[in-house]
Amino acid sequence: MNRLEELFQRKKEKVLNVYCTAGFPEPDSTLTVMKALQDNGADIIELGMPYSDPLADGPVIQASGARALQNGMTIEKLFAQLKNVRNSSPSGDGGIYVPIILMGYMNPVLQYGFERFCRHAADVPIDGLILPDLPEHEFETEYGPIIKRYGLNFIFLVTPETSEERIKKLDALSTGFLYAVSSSSTTGKQQDFNAVEQYLQRLQNMHLKNPVLVGFGIKDRQSFDAACKHASGAIIGTAYIKHIEQADDIEAGTKAFLQPIVG
Repeated sequence: MNRLEELFQRKKEKVLNVYCTAGFPEPDSTLTVMKALQDNGADIIELGMPYSDPLADGPVIQASGARALQNGMTIEKLFAQLKNVRNSSPSGDGGIYVPIILMGYMNPVLQYGFERFCRHAADVPIDGLILPDLPEHEFETEYGPIIKRYGLNFIFLVTPETSEERIKKLDALSTGFLYAVSSSSTTGKQQDFNAVEQYLQRLQNMHLKNPVLVGFGIKDRQSFDAACKHASGAIIGTAYIKHIEQADDIEAGTKAFLQPIVG
């Protein structure tokens, strides 16, 4: 049983997935951020691989990615940073044991080499991938078998406009969980969860194979609880990036941000 399966078997509701950008706010802060998230209640860490043209990301996450690129972050450097992330440190501190999802875009992954990328992700081990611009057909015919060979989960995204037939197809192709985008926009937009409740209830009533996590517009306890009403959990990104950018200390800033949500 992989980490995501174990998590969703153990925790049926209010699963918190927090997005952070690798190499942000500082070049060497990736592991510090991940440890702070794990220690303060994140159930899943979604680690963004910065890219110069991130289609699904709003201005805050785009800016964090641009800063990470300026900091010299690459996929090569990220895997070097993650090399011992699952192990205990010399000081006796534990490693990262929660599921880690890598989120990014196909262009840099293809430049790195797709199979090489999957092999190095499996070596960490990473638990799953989110690549929003990998089309369903190419996943089925070319890339999905490679992802499966290396034991990685793959998470597709659905939106309120996605047809029921397509939702069922993407759910069948996904493993780990299904990412329900709360609206057809970029990350960080304000959402009226009364407006999306019907959509989330529709997903719930479809009795999908995978747990559903809701993303885009989740920023605090109120929006987290609203998103979790008809889903297994939710994903927070923009609000957390904003918070740690302004924090003097990553650990203290992460605790101050997450405690009102998970407490």
